Amino acid sequence: MRCALVIPSWVPDDIFSSKTASSQINYWQPLGTLYVAAVLQRAGHEVTFLNGAFIDHDELMRRTREFNPSFIGIYSTTFGWKKAKKTASELRAIYGNRVFICAGGPYPIAVQEKCLEDAGECFDAIVTGEGEFTSLEIIERLEAGKRLEGVAGVAYREGGRIVKNPPRPLIEDLDSLPFPARELLGDANLYIPPPATYRRKPVAVLMTSRGCNRRCIYCFQIDKDRARGIRYRGVESVLGEIEHCLKQGYREIKFIDDTLAADYNRAMTIAREIKTRGYDFTWFASACVNQVDKPLLQAFKDAGCWAILFGAESGVQKNLNAIRKGTTPEQIRKAVKAAQEVGLRVSTPFMFGIPGETFEEGLQTIEFALDLNPDIANFHAITPFPGTYLYDNLDKYGTISEELSDYTYQGAAFIPHSMTREDILKLRQIAFKRFYSRPSFILKRVLELRTPHDFAVALKSIRSLFWLWTRSDIFRKRKNEASVCTGIRKDTAP
Repeated sequence: MRCALVIPSWVPDDIFSSKTASSQINYWQPLGTLYVAAVLQRAGHEVTFLNGAFIDHDELMRRTREFNPSFIGIYSTTFGWKKAKKTASELRAIYGNRVFICAGGPYPIAVQEKCLEDAGECFDAIVTGEGEFTSLEIIERLEAGKRLEGVAGVAYREGGRIVKNPPRPLIEDLDSLPFPARELLGDANLYIPPPATYRRKPVAVLMTSRGCNRRCIYCFQIDKDRARGIRYRGVESVLGEIEHCLKQGYREIKFIDDTLAADYNRAMTIAREIKTRGYDFTWFASACVNQVDKPLLQAFKDAGCWAILFGAESGVQKNLNAIRKGTTPEQIRKAVKAAQEVGLRVSTPFMFGIPGETFEEGLQTIEFALDLNPDIANFHAITPFPGTYLYDNLDKYGTISEELSDYTYQGAAFIPHSMTREDILKLRQIAFKRFYSRPSFILKRVLELRTPHDFAVALKSIRSLFWLWTRSDIFRKRKNEASVCTGIRKDTAP
């Protein structure tokens, strides 16, 4: 079957302030979609991938029509749901019932059959969990002219009713999956992280595990109760994919596991094997501060790792407890210090708007970030995406925007009872200004400039810093387009 996997068109201004987008924008390789593509290809289906990050809506429609698929899978985040509906609506108008249109991704997984209630006749089905084998089974049923009754992990339309099948069990043997179909991406150099967070191009993203056994209240996991915990790929499978990426021409890899160090010995083995085998690539990883020590970080550095992200989130213990982070400011300090001592560049994101957090505590977090002195700091607004504990318990903690396009880390969609939206936006601006305007920070960055890439990053940073100082409304988000899909029911929108 001819299958088109689609990410609807979007632009950086949909997420970031237009004044700072150039220094924040990132284009991740969509691993979930690429895994689905690889499974479909292995089964003999013809697959194309269309990414609306790099083509506008009209061009996306043209290329889809040119491919003439029988199955269309549309990926959607929460903030991108309106665009997913728009894309599906126009495709439905073009093809009628000659094509089967299915949605997957974080938002459909979180709200499931409500997407079908909300979207009128735009979508035929929703994938409610991991999409690889669910999508394959849907297509096999369609080819055989059979109904979707009993296909685990699907909510679908049948006549005038919506049917929700039981969930599909999580994939236990991750090594049974083919490597993501990165060859469908086209120009790999388009897929880059934010400036200053990579050293070599092209950059691949790679996951060595799925799931998390931690219970942060803002984190979305398919395994909502964390009952299954972390599912690990074998070390040989991970090393095999690294070799595969290098053969495809990639020169840097971002490991995007929730934490690469959840299994300490496994992380150490991966690092030592990378070094032993002499792989030529640089890499970046994320880890929890209470799961690393200096020997592990040194092993990362020796194996080509140049940077690591630690989710600091707050400098106030009360607020770390509120989000169930399971860490302390002292552990954060210790991990950052150890990483910098072995020569790793450290990135630490922080959050404002944590339930129960006050403006004064937000200022304390800024002081903590300045004292911590990581190489890169980011300051987000906490966002309870559908499917998270915080979203499911909003009444206890605060209020949230009814506009799904606000669900990014930028615009303070969630307001705790202890703050106002203005407080959160003000804290973000104060934090960025104070952290990145320090003479010591600027001097260090100037002395580190070496390559044309370094100078390009510096210019983007200077531009963003200028707007931070001159525009008090820099983090206010413009109004997004209205709903476009016919049949939307406002009373059932999640």
